[in-house]
Amino acid sequence: MNIIEFADKDQLGKAAAAFIARTIESKTDAVLGLATGGTPIDTYKELIQLHQTEQLSFKQARTVNLDEYVGIDPNHENSYMTYMKRHLFDHIDLPSDQYFLPNGAASHLEEECLRYDQLIEDLGGIDLQLLGIGQNGHIGFNEPGTPFDSKTHVVQLDEHTRQANARYFSSIDEVPTHAITMGIASILSSKKILLLASGKSKADVIQYLERTEIHPDFPASALKLHEDVTIFIDREAGSLR
Repeated sequence: MNIIEFADKDQLGKAAAAFIARTIESKTDAVLGLATGGTPIDTYKELIQLHQTEQLSFKQARTVNLDEYVGIDPNHENSYMTYMKRHLFDHIDLPSDQYFLPNGAASHLEEECLRYDQLIEDLGGIDLQLLGIGQNGHIGFNEPGTPFDSKTHVVQLDEHTRQANARYFSSIDEVPTHAITMGIASILSSKKILLLASGKSKADVIQYLERTEIHPDFPASALKLHEDVTIFIDREAGSLR
């Protein structure tokens, strides 16, 4: 793992966007694995800026998102589909038939998981996977204890994860209890991985990620099994290193 520290989250966002842009420029039809949450927002803002001012084009790119809540319609204001449209898709030239998320409203969730894995395979695999990291070490929605050989699956969200996401809902009661997520094996099959972490709340988990042994109780430790992982952190997230 190559860890690079930046002064603040703005510089981190610019660097992450440039990293993604280089992937697209070197392979115009790249498959990008995308993430949601608070951390990637600055990166998406910078990608929009590069599209608008530097003619960065997404016309041939394809994207697959890590996860989606179960039981929420894709058009729901708190779905990850809505998040992606709001923060990226509606502002770039990526065709609507070239971005994909799991369907958390599917009537047969296990079939949807299999369909999503097959979709990624049919696209040729993920060239660059963007990740955040939860305070319990989760990547995607792979909570502690998730087997490293897991593919896309339905997961019951850890209570800490639901609490962390409650800020996007009116109350904790509205936060879904389950999600569909790419599994750890799905993530590790990506050619390159870029993990982002910013803020003091991520200092403990970044310190632990550097020092811990590889173990399912800390899902992000699986990244140590991958040969091409870059981690961008800001100074606050790196304050305990």
